[in-house]
Amino acid sequence: MPDHHQPPVLPQTQHFVAHEWVPNHPFLTVLLYQRVVTEGDIASQFEQRFADNGWPPQWRDGIFDYHHYHSTAHEVLGIAAGSARLLLGGPGGKEFNVRKGDVLLLPAGTGHRRLSASDDFLVVGAYASGQKPDLCKTAATPEMLARIASLPFPDSDPVNGEAHALSEYWQRSGE
Repeated sequence: MPDHHQPPVLPQTQHFVAHEWVPNHPFLTVLLYQRVVTEGDIASQFEQRFADNGWPPQWRDGIFDYHHYHSTAHEVLGIAAGSARLLLGGPGGKEFNVRKGDVLLLPAGTGHRRLSASDDFLVVGAYASGQKPDLCKTAATPEMLARIASLPFPDSDPVNGEAHALSEYWQRSGE
């Protein structure tokens, strides 16, 4: 069960507009939660936390070193070990430094790639319940853009659960 006694971890937000061939999301922002988990088996704690909050974990690995995005899933990345410099938003986007304990929530369409990483860099990846990611490395078609804009997301925040609803940062189109 989620620990409802922990105060919510409030994220930094960053919105990206479409850039070059990377669509990014038309209205949802990237959320960066810093220092979510700092002790113990961080990978397992992220897996449990994401699962408890409706974001079933799918893998443990790194982040690809080339620009890509997903048109069929929102993605949460828990940094379980090490540190990395990431580029979000596609070519010419914004660099972010992430470290053990941080979490990134990327709405569908958000370009991302690893620029550099420590040797021990490890990420726990999860997607919104019921979503399976595709791997996009070229411009989105009109159908893909429509899917990105209308893709549902859980009410539950992958980091904070119901304690700090995702809807405080993400609004469905037209809300």
